[in-house]
Amino acid sequence: MLAIIKKEFLTYFKSMTGYIFMASLLFFVGLFFVMSNLLSLSPDYNTVLSNITFVFLLVVPILTMRLMAEETRQKTDQLLLTSPVSLTEIVMGKYLGAVSVLFLTLAITWIYPIILSTMGSVTWSEVIGGYIGFFLFGSALIAVGLFISSITDNQVIAAVATFTTLLLLWFIDSIIGNLPTDRIAGMIFAGVLAAAVAFIFYMATRNLFVSGGILLVGILAIAAGYIFKPAIYNGLIGKVLSWFSLLSRYEDFSLGIFSISPIIYYISFSGVFVFLTVRMLEKKRWS
Repeated sequence: MLAIIKKEFLTYFKSMTGYIFMASLLFFVGLFFVMSNLLSLSPDYNTVLSNITFVFLLVVPILTMRLMAEETRQKTDQLLLTSPVSLTEIVMGKYLGAVSVLFLTLAITWIYPIILSTMGSVTWSEVIGGYIGFFLFGSALIAVGLFISSITDNQVIAAVATFTTLLLLWFIDSIIGNLPTDRIAGMIFAGVLAAAVAFIFYMATRNLFVSGGILLVGILAIAAGYIFKPAIYNGLIGKVLSWFSLLSRYEDFSLGIFSISPIIYYISFSGVFVFLTVRMLEKKRWS
C-alpha cells in the first residue's frame, strides 16, 4: 500500500493538479491571514481556518477527479482489479495519497501562526485543535470525491458531480431547516430509504428476489414502527440528513474546542465512503 500512496502522491506533482490545489489553498489561507490577523491585529488564527472551509468546495474536486476516473478511462483499472493487492489497499492507497497532498499544504501554512506568535500571544493548543479539525474536514470531503470518481470514467463529470455534492453538504443545515417534520413525512421518507436500499442491493447483485425481500422487510419495519412507536417518525428527515452535516461538526474546532466526538464522526464518515468505493470496485471486478 505504501507504494500506491507514494505513486499517487508523486503523480499529483507530475502534472499541474497538485500545484493548482496547493496554490489555491495557500493563496486563500494567506489572504484571510492578512485580513483576519495582520490588518485587524487579532491573535485568533482559527478564524482563518474557519473562514476558508468553503475553499474545499473548489479545490477538492480538482484533487479527486482523476483518482479512479482516469484509471477507468485509460483501462488501467483492469490491472488494479487483477493485481495481488487487495481492493481495500488500492483504495486506501489512493485516498491517503490525496490526503498526503492536503497534509503537506497545511504543513506549509504553519508559517502563519508562527508569524503571529512573534507579534503576540498565541494559544497553541487551540491552533493545533483547529488544524486537526480542518484536516479531518478536508479528508472527509476527499473521501466523497474519491467515491464519486469511482463511478465515472470522465474527470470533468467527476469534478462537477463532486462540487455539486459538496455544495449540497455545505448547505445541508439550511436544507434541513426547511424540511417537514410531521409524522407522515417521516414515514414517506423511511419508505424512500427502504426503496433506495433495495435498489442499491439490486444494482450490486442483480437479484430481484432478494431485493424485493429487503424492500418488503423495510415496509413491514416501517409499519411496525408506526404501530408501536410512531413518535420515531417525528422529524425523521432532519435526524437522518443531519448525519451528513460536516460543517456543524467543525464548529467546536473553529472555537478552539478540542472534542473527541467530531473526530470520531469525521473518521467514520470518511470510512463509509472509502468502503463504498471498495464495493464499487468489487462490483466492477465481477461485472
